[in-house]
Amino acid sequence: MATGAGRTRRPPAGGRQRLAPEDRERQIVEGAIAYFAEAGFSGQTRELSARLGITQPLLYRYFANKQALVERVYETVFAGRWNDDWIALLQDRTTPLRERLIEFYRLYSQATYRPDWIRIYLHAGLSDPELNRRYIRLVRTRLLPVYCRELRHLCGLADTQAPICEEEIEFVWNLHGGIFYQALRRHVYKTRINADFMTHVAFAVDNFLEGARTTYPRLLAQFAPDALQPVRAARVRALAR
Repeated sequence: MATGAGRTRRPPAGGRQRLAPEDRERQIVEGAIAYFAEAGFSGQTRELSARLGITQPLLYRYFANKQALVERVYETVFAGRWNDDWIALLQDRTTPLRERLIEFYRLYSQATYRPDWIRIYLHAGLSDPELNRRYIRLVRTRLLPVYCRELRHLCGLADTQAPICEEEIEFVWNLHGGIFYQALRRHVYKTRINADFMTHVAFAVDNFLEGARTTYPRLLAQFAPDALQPVRAARVRALAR
């Protein structure tokens, strides 16, 4: 572009674009997400820097070391996409549980079940499993107990403060894990699946709830009897026979 003296303003040496610090940091994080999704966390910051068109020292001005960058990727891809409104949606009993679950998975899949999220999750499980454990703890403590209490309500059991047992958590993992595997087949294995994702979700939720109506009370009678009201205990135990 010509200046007032007729001179041409040249780009910075090496063709590197000057960015405001916040824009440069965002560029590095977005580039790291794409790079680690492809190469895994064993990928080198030298290669990442080359892909971004910046020097390694410049990258380290924003992130002290590779682990700090990996932490930011985790916060952005996993914790940063978590939405507490999902919990409120699942707890809203003015809407049938089936509809709540389907809507939850529509929103959850938009935020998480994308190629970068899934690939980074898998790579982390192989090279830095603590990242996976942190996300699993988030799901385990914030999401799945809500499923369990809503299933208790669906089965006609009164709300109590009885602790959620591990067997209940494993029961609802079957639904959550099955839907994740559907996304994995689509985005990582590139499996051709005729039904669209939300059609699969609806079938999975229907199958899960239909079985839960008879199986879940039996599970509670065996592993969490404190969750049952005394006046209903005999009826539920009868189902377990």
